[in-house]
Amino acid sequence: MSGEAATATVLLDEASTRIAAALGLEKREARLEARVLAAQAWQVDRAWLIAHGSDPLSDAQAAQFQALLSRRLAGEPVAYLIGTREFYGRPFQVSPDVLIPRPDTELLVELALARIPPDQAVEVLDLGTGSGCIAITLALERPHAQVTAVDRSAAALAIARRNAGILGARVDFLRSDWFNALIGRSFDLIVGNPPYIAAADPHLANGDVRFEPLTALASGVDGLDDLRSLTAAARAHLKPGGVLLLEHGYDQADAVQSQLRQRGFRNVRSWADLAGILRVSGGEWPE
Repeated sequence: MSGEAATATVLLDEASTRIAAALGLEKREARLEARVLAAQAWQVDRAWLIAHGSDPLSDAQAAQFQALLSRRLAGEPVAYLIGTREFYGRPFQVSPDVLIPRPDTELLVELALARIPPDQAVEVLDLGTGSGCIAITLALERPHAQVTAVDRSAAALAIARRNAGILGARVDFLRSDWFNALIGRSFDLIVGNPPYIAAADPHLANGDVRFEPLTALASGVDGLDDLRSLTAAARAHLKPGGVLLLEHGYDQADAVQSQLRQRGFRNVRSWADLAGILRVSGGEWPE
């Protein structure tokens, strides 16, 4: 690269066009992604990109950016390329060992927070914690709560513990295949964002999810295997009057509600996300 092409402004313009064409993004979104990649490649902030847009770049800087750009053009999620994703206003470290936190899951957090008194040491369990974003957020928003989080993946738990340390959250992380390591323990509130995509769903071969752990996404022929298992097993781990809240797919609310009622839960209902999609279902275990 030489002359004008070796400036941040020109490089970002070219990258934005390539990202938009390769990934089907709107120009504005592609431009934002290009800036994020540049900030990561050069370890600078957005203000630097604006102030130094016309400065010549070194060959090393251009190569650093092109390396990240090539990975993004191949479909690798930006969150994995930069190593972080914001959730509930906080940065969480992520890697291909964990699901990327999504805004939809903030509904689950809001519903959980509404059921955790700010001044009481209620016991809360997060199932399949991944990056720890749900458990850590609950622990930080409700410091008196006693939050436990489980995951079957040691690699995921390592990331969750790191996030808790960085953000200063008190969470008890345990390696467990759902409830296996929790025999004899019961909780006031159990939350979870389990896998809920059908194993043969074509969406698993498209977009960001191609790079995410399949075990955190797919669950049987109809996507309901883990949801069925959790609604059945949660009964033994809820205190009288305890609440179970589970995130699920866009078309699974009726099936999850049916499972909850069959298992004996009361006050069963579903809640819609900002797009109007029924995203979380839950119920109370009888007193």
